[in-house]
Amino acid sequence: MARKGLLTGLADLPSDPATSPSYPMRGAGKSMVRSLDDLAQQANKYLEGQVIVELDPDQVDASFVQDRILGDEAEFEELKEAIRARGQDSPILVRPHPSVDGRYQVVFGHRRLRAARDLGLKIKAVVKQIDDRTHVIAQGQENSARANLTFIERALFARRLDDLGYDRDVIAAALAANAASISKMMTVTERIPAATIQKLGAAPGVGRERWIELSLLVGKASNGARVSEVVNSAGFEELPSDERFSRLYGALNRSARPVRKVEPAAGKASWQPRDRAVQAEIKNSGKVFSMSMKAKNASRFGEFLSSRLDALYEQFLAEDEGNKGD
Repeated sequence: MARKGLLTGLADLPSDPATSPSYPMRGAGKSMVRSLDDLAQQANKYLEGQVIVELDPDQVDASFVQDRILGDEAEFEELKEAIRARGQDSPILVRPHPSVDGRYQVVFGHRRLRAARDLGLKIKAVVKQIDDRTHVIAQGQENSARANLTFIERALFARRLDDLGYDRDVIAAALAANAASISKMMTVTERIPAATIQKLGAAPGVGRERWIELSLLVGKASNGARVSEVVNSAGFEELPSDERFSRLYGALNRSARPVRKVEPAAGKASWQPRDRAVQAEIKNSGKVFSMSMKAKNASRFGEFLSSRLDALYEQFLAEDEGNKGD
């Protein structure tokens, strides 16, 4: 999934959004977050300077808005085994339950909570008093930065926020998406019934345009009976999610080609320090990452980086383990 493009149109947030009950916004295009690191740092602000406590998982309830399609048990088992082997590397964020005394509600960290519950462990958490609006933005930001939600999971999250009455600025901030992307997500969830989407699953290899094509086919009244026949057929739910999508798409469009995983387009970015003595051009296609530098200090800074690659990679591995998923 191409994460870099997801950042387009995200409005800058207050330096400590969790302390701002009204969470003021002035339009999704006000200013842009420049990199995925900025979004991850924004999500981290909800945890900074807070006391980490250990809670009984049975004291903690799910968020009031779901952001994942359940079903990828293999990925969850990997997370659970990692926690069993090394413990919980990073805390989850919870808030005091808004309507039940003595209980808490997850803001982000649902899978870590589930893993701790399955393993019979206490869950490490930061408890923060935040309102509903800040809750959904924090939840969406953390997942946009780290959880690698699929297109349809993001679309369902947008739909649920819309159904709860949140405006497009909040949805854009929570999903790190611009107005056009939000509109396309809404269109897909309007044309394809929620029950059909649940039957298809998260479809990690299927991108936005293919979902839009399917929504046009499912939206035809003449295809209603065929959709029901396919998704309720014997053995359908045992197929991997991408194959379920492909089977329904092919049944509705005989000329359809097999669904292939969408490779993200190469992302381009640039970086320059305050003294402008280095200028870096960065390209990232998802599988290939390259950086070229020029200007006064380019050669020496390049040598400096090269000599520290081993240490930087070890730091990356350590931080990556602590930031895996939800």
